Amino acid sequence: MKVLILYTGNSCRSQMAHGFLQSFDEKLVVCSAGTKAAGKLNEGAIKAMAEAGIDISSHTSDPVEKYLAEEWDYVITVCGGANESCPAFTGKVKQRLHFGFDDPSHATGTPEFVESEFRRVRDEIRRKFHKFYTDELMDEPSCPCGANYFCKCE
Repeated sequence: MKVLILYTGNSCRSQMAHGFLQSFDEKLVVCSAGTKAAGKLNEGAIKAMAEAGIDISSHTSDPVEKYLAEEWDYVITVCGGANESCPAFTGKVKQRLHFGFDDPSHATGTPEFVESEFRRVRDEIRRKFHKFYTDELMDEPSCPCGANYFCKCE
């Protein structure tokens, strides 16, 4: 199963989604890209993901052109607000989805508030992509309760 997560800058939300989805199942092929790739990851996203136990510091911010010739099972855009424009993907795709999230890199205020926004958005991304994974991608739940990543049985 191949999943491409797409956004404009490919530095924050798409990278967090990439990290979570890959952590749910290492057999998945997960990539992320941007129509105007920033070339580096957002430090707030790296820190928020590290707090969740996922290291995305080695990810690269890639341009979407790198992936246009490939076939994808899913392309998922993760832009948020109504004023933002989601990038279009013209490659070979079985299913296109959109999961909108606020952009924590636009948060202003105290450092504590900005960090809390990165955590809030990170947690929203984790919940949404876990639901996507369990509903669409997972062959069998790894726990009898039906949960996988958030299982409370153990």
